[in-house]
Amino acid sequence: MTKIGVLLYPGFTALDAVGPYEVLSRLPDSRVVFLAHQAGPVVADTGSLTMTADLALADLPEPDIVVVPGGLHGTFPAAHDPVLLDWLRTAHATSTWTASVSTGALLLGAAGLLDGRQATTHWAAHDALAVYGAAYVPRRVVRSGRIITAAGVSAGIDMALELAILVAGREVAESIQLALEYDPSRRSRRAPPPPPHPRRWPTPPPSSAAKPSPDRRKEGPLLIAFRSKRAPS
Repeated sequence: MTKIGVLLYPGFTALDAVGPYEVLSRLPDSRVVFLAHQAGPVVADTGSLTMTADLALADLPEPDIVVVPGGLHGTFPAAHDPVLLDWLRTAHATSTWTASVSTGALLLGAAGLLDGRQATTHWAAHDALAVYGAAYVPRRVVRSGRIITAAGVSAGIDMALELAILVAGREVAESIQLALEYDPSRRSRRAPPPPPHPRRWPTPPPSSAAKPSPDRRKEGPLLIAFRSKRAPS
């Protein structure tokens, strides 16, 4: 049986985890489990959705497939979590595939898994990949050896379908795609370009000349970037 571990941490983005789950849970002879520091509830980045981790990280040290979601608020703290990063290194050492969605790529980078590789991530975080020695490629899915990275949020479904082809074959993957009524052929294979002046990830401390309001400081750099993109010039 193929053991698939989807990582959860406080502030993860729900669709980054649930999108791949909807695909991978339909693979034959496979089991998907959600993992966190401890089994139990984990709050997503909206603060209004809680998912349950089935197992603690220590309970599944050697999954066959690892999926790491991103998060508006949670990725940066998670990238400084030594227990989580150690688990990622250990899991990747024996995994068949290690995958990320959106800013989950930064966790792979923080664990030292992207050095010298091509990768993709959410457009607002693309500059941060260079910090970890990775070269950003503006595509929805990028495969580099045993590592597969997906661009922002919805691209996790594309990534999971590619995993389905690799694990179970194209016919199975296409049947899952049909059941989900998902048509990536109607979408560009390239990730959307970043706005002309995106907020980088992680953001430096705001200067006194451009200090965000207390409410906006709580939003995290990605959400601020989204708001900045929509703001009139």
